Amino acid sequence: MGTEMIQIEILQKVAFITINNLPANALTPELRDEFSEKLSQISKDDDVWTLIVTGAGEKFFMAGANIPGLLELDQESGLKRVQGTRKFFSRLDYFEKPVIAAINGLCLGGGLELALVCDIRIAADHVKLGVPEVNLGLIPGAGGTQRLPRAIPLGWANQLLFTGEAISAEKALEIGLVQQVVPLASLRDAAFELAGKINSKGPLAVRAAKKVSSRGLSLTLEQGLEIENQAFSEVCGTRDKNEGVTAFLEKRKPHFEGK
Repeated sequence: MGTEMIQIEILQKVAFITINNLPANALTPELRDEFSEKLSQISKDDDVWTLIVTGAGEKFFMAGANIPGLLELDQESGLKRVQGTRKFFSRLDYFEKPVIAAINGLCLGGGLELALVCDIRIAADHVKLGVPEVNLGLIPGAGGTQRLPRAIPLGWANQLLFTGEAISAEKALEIGLVQQVVPLASLRDAAFELAGKINSKGPLAVRAAKKVSSRGLSLTLEQGLEIENQAFSEVCGTRDKNEGVTAFLEKRKPHFEGK
C-alpha cells in the first residue's frame, strides 16, 4: 500500500479499503475524489467480489466536517458542500458489490453517514457512534437524517438525531445499528471472515439480492415484488445458477465464477 489517502489491498476476492488521512481520517474533497476513483476501479475488477471499508489507526473510522471551516458556511456554500458529499455517499450506497464497514474508531457525523451506506457494519468494542451535529446548531447533511431511520427503529434514530449523543458499540448492536461487535484486534479478521462467507455464494445472486433489497425500501411492496421477479429472472439465466443447483444435487461445494 502506498501513501494515498485511500489505500487498497486485495486478498482472495476481497478489497480492503483503508481511509488513511490521519490524524482523524477527515472527509476532505480530495479524499472524496480519490475514494470515488478507487471505487470506479474496483467496480470494473472482476477479481473483487466484496469490499471492506475501514480507517487507519484505532481512534477514528472517519471524521466528518472540519469544524472551524463551518464558520465560513452560508446557505449557498452550505448547500454546495453537502450536495458534493451526498453524491459521494450515494455512489457507495448504489455500489453493486457488497460493502462491509469495519468500524475501527470513533464513528461520528460524516463517519456514521459513511457507515450507513455500507451494507453490513462490524464495530470494534471500544468505538462510539453518533450524529452530533445538533450540538453545533446543524443537522446531518449527507444522508444521516434519512438513512438512520431506515437502519434502526425511528425512536432510536430520533433520540440520536435530537440529542447528538454518542452510543457505545454494544448499544449500537442492541438497536441494530451494527451487526457485530468484536475486539479491535479481531476486527479485520471478523470482517474478512464475513466477506469470505459472502464470497462463497453466487456473486451475481448476492449483487441482485443487494440491489433488490436496498432499492425496494423506497418502493411500494408491489413495486418491490416486481423488481424482485425481474432480478430472479435474470439470475436464472446465469451459469452460476446452473452450477449452484448442480452442485447441490451432486452434494458438493459449488464453484461460482460470476457468470
